[in-house]
Amino acid sequence: MTSIIELSERMWAGEADLVHEHHPVSYRHPQAEEIAENLLVYIGIASANTIDTGDGLVMLDTGHQLDIGPLFEGVRQWRPSPLRAAVYSHHHVDHVFGTKKFEEEATANGWSQPTVYAHEKLPRHFDRYLKTRGWNRAINMRQFGIFLPQFQWPDWYRYPDVTYRDAITFSRGELSFELRHARGETDDATWTWCPQRKILAPGDLFIWAVPNAGNPQKVQRYVSDWAVALREMAALGPEVMLAGHGLPLLGRDRIVAALEDTAELLESIEAQTLALMNQGASLDTVIHEVEVPPHLAGKPYLQPVYDHPQFIVRNVWRRYGGWWDGEPDNLLPAPRAEQAALWVELAGGLDNVLAKAAALLAAGELALACHAVEFAVLAQPDAADAHRLRTEIYRARSAEQTSSMARNILGHAAMASETGRRDRGGETG
Repeated sequence: MTSIIELSERMWAGEADLVHEHHPVSYRHPQAEEIAENLLVYIGIASANTIDTGDGLVMLDTGHQLDIGPLFEGVRQWRPSPLRAAVYSHHHVDHVFGTKKFEEEATANGWSQPTVYAHEKLPRHFDRYLKTRGWNRAINMRQFGIFLPQFQWPDWYRYPDVTYRDAITFSRGELSFELRHARGETDDATWTWCPQRKILAPGDLFIWAVPNAGNPQKVQRYVSDWAVALREMAALGPEVMLAGHGLPLLGRDRIVAALEDTAELLESIEAQTLALMNQGASLDTVIHEVEVPPHLAGKPYLQPVYDHPQFIVRNVWRRYGGWWDGEPDNLLPAPRAEQAALWVELAGGLDNVLAKAAALLAAGELALACHAVEFAVLAQPDAADAHRLRTEIYRARSAEQTSSMARNILGHAAMASETGRRDRGGETG
């Protein structure tokens, strides 16, 4: 198995396959490695990072439910010391479950329980998750390409013991851990700085990809606030950065460049979007005119392998302009199925629409083909020919995407049509 540091070097050089094999947000065989003295990095879906302070262990992010066992085993093969503290960088489920076995161990050995730190807004997001389990099941099935009837959204969470508003510092051994609040992918983000070791844990504020600042199915992201936090972190001159996803990055110059480039990308997208909004442009115009600055587009750590720049534009629009896209007919629309029936009738019937969709597919005009076949299925949801063509079109559209969110959501539509449905995210098994 390639070492974490060796693979990090390949990623920096642009030699790793971040679209598929080394995608920063995917489940792979868990790997734990000491990358610096008294610093263990565990890579699962996300990273979980453990520092031996000389007076117990401190963990920066704690992994997914799937990581509970492998993370505990990886740490215990490395150090026997008790886990004394853990920090959640935010509320997402791939960062908040890994203390479970350490707590069971503490109970069995009569040790004090580890203290979990998080921002004060984090508990209300756990509450929100419990209120919206069905919704989160559906949207994550689409986002991650999950087609397991038994898949369910978690129904329990380990709430933090200590919360803070703007900043808090705790110490263990000779090390201090400075926690700072930011708004970025979430409104409860925490980034952690260990000044004695010059270790930075940004959480998902850095993930070896175009930031997850637009996710089409999730709650509001904060693009400009995110950029501010990245520049604050860069100003500290970190020498080790423990990315929330992907691999750690070593070396001050590299880390500062990665943080500042990511900030610039976010700032540019927001500035371009707002400039067009201030001209009265519609959302359709904005999403097709905003571009990633060319000098950033080739950076290996800023590839659109998870989120997509168009999704970020939409999120900026939502934050500053609301939900309406600026198109008058979409303000109080007729049901979409009725719109589809009208356009299919105007086209002269379903056969004509399917023939046109097939021609668009053959010509490589996949975006238009998706629109045509979607109206066909909406107008006649039981038409087997429409679903067969829809499967083919969405498979082709999915295959051309580098963004895994786009690829999986489009692929989900294809797989749903294989069973005669438009969507399977709402199924309960």
